[in-house]
Amino acid sequence: MKPIDEQHIAEPGLVVLDITAGDEETVRAVMAALEERWATSGISLVCREPGAPGVRGRVYADILRPGRQ
Repeated sequence: MKPIDEQHIAEPGLVVLDITAGDEETVRAVMAALEERWATSGISLVCREPGAPGVRGRVYADILRPGRQ
């Protein structure tokens, strides 16, 4: 995953969430649940690092704006 610096998310309320789980289905379910609560970047690609257990996904969210209801 690409690194994140302070300048990249300089506005209050913006967060970056790295999600790690045992399988793709779980990561996608977590991203979908976050999308229900906050305005997010949506369900992103899920990555698997060779030699590392599990899979990862990244979500950008604006916790000040509600998601879809």
